[in-house]
Amino acid sequence: MEQLETRSDPDRDPRERVLATAYLALVAADTSPRVPTDTAWFAVDDLPPTAFDHGSIISSARDRLRAKLSYTNIGFALAPPVFTIAQLRDIYAASLGHPVSATNLQRILLRRDVIQATDLVAPPTAAGGRPAALYEFVTPSLIVTNPFGAFRPPGPGLPMGGCCQPSANAP
Repeated sequence: MEQLETRSDPDRDPRERVLATAYLALVAADTSPRVPTDTAWFAVDDLPPTAFDHGSIISSARDRLRAKLSYTNIGFALAPPVFTIAQLRDIYAASLGHPVSATNLQRILLRRDVIQATDLVAPPTAAGGRPAALYEFVTPSLIVTNPFGAFRPPGPGLPMGGCCQPSANAP
């Protein structure tokens, strides 16, 4: 959990001046936290109407997470302790909002020493085939892995899910 931003626009709440400090907290994909009965989980792109500037705050949180996935190992906070590359790809794709190539993701995260293979394999599935290798994050605490990295959405000339390339201003 980290502080996201503080909002102080005098008109953000029409009733009175209200300051708001927003936090970004991540919940691993394999957990099911208890929430009050009048609360529900929604996909960030399918939210019901929100009050005041709360939609903008949610957009800021989404953008912060997307950026951090590009230059840190923050995926450890979203993934189960061990996972297949396909599972990790699905987590990254859902968070980034665009398709991600499992091969590129694996190559990039291994090269940056963010993930490592375990000696375990996933249980067999009904689809058959060779069992998938299981991976884990090298460090289960936040570190910057590439200050100039950026996962890009697919585009002309880029493979599905883009890849992590240094920015044009990188040394």
